[in-house]
Amino acid sequence: MPITITPVQGDFVARVTGVDLHRPLDTADRDAIVRACDAYGVLVFPGQLLEKEELVAFGAAFGEVDTTLQKKLLNHVQNRLGLDTVTDISNIDAEGNVAGPEHWQTITTVGNRFWHSDGSYKHTPIRYSILNAVTAVERGGATQYADLRAAHDSLDDDTRAWIADKVGVFWSHNTRDWLKIPDSEAERSAFAKARWPLIRTHPGSGRKVLWCDSKVFAIENMPLPEGRALAHELIEHIGQREHVYSHHWQPGDLVMADNRCTVHRGRRFDHAERREMRRVETTDDSCSLGPA
Repeated sequence: MPITITPVQGDFVARVTGVDLHRPLDTADRDAIVRACDAYGVLVFPGQLLEKEELVAFGAAFGEVDTTLQKKLLNHVQNRLGLDTVTDISNIDAEGNVAGPEHWQTITTVGNRFWHSDGSYKHTPIRYSILNAVTAVERGGATQYADLRAAHDSLDDDTRAWIADKVGVFWSHNTRDWLKIPDSEAERSAFAKARWPLIRTHPGSGRKVLWCDSKVFAIENMPLPEGRALAHELIEHIGQREHVYSHHWQPGDLVMADNRCTVHRGRRFDHAERREMRRVETTDDSCSLGPA
């Protein structure tokens, strides 16, 4: 059965069928997936519940699998899955039980409810985020994805001109500070602040993107309050309904997102319910403008 790419929402998000991700990808299928992700930004693969090692192998078909977040931060708290290559996106504790409301895993899922691109705070960021649902909750818990290309194209002319040469300072713990999460100084300084232009070009499609998310700590050459207010305004623009796709998870769903042209956020759910997701990320070949 040939691989089939079916658009979901115009030129944003497509559904991919006709490929078994339990098996190594052949070159033709790999290239078809890359082209589709370049075009649509987000790909949905239904019915693909992978073992941890299979998920890593799928990610590795698209580049080096990133391990910096696990090694620098997450595995110091718990490493339930036992791998540096797979991130545990769940509300599950080290013993495999649903974590309490004050548990680090639970609090981290709350931090994911702000619009962000995975790795935007890194000097070398993340290209693909690949999220696989093991269990899903009955209500809520969707992941929303927003198209940064459409967000750029729909900017008014004055705003586009105003931010054309602006540079944002992105920090890993910006939203965690908002939430008053008591991270240690070592955790807060694990990643140096990175500088990115607010307007970038997406290599996959050649389209301009509005590069701003909840990790923007400041905007260079602007007073701190004004820069943060501008970032908030831009994030509001990015999150407009017409730019957004909401994925309501079923066990076995796999979603692959291109962080170079999308942001995403988790939605609220009852933390007494078990929700288990596994993520693999691939390293991008672009670099920021340097540390702040």
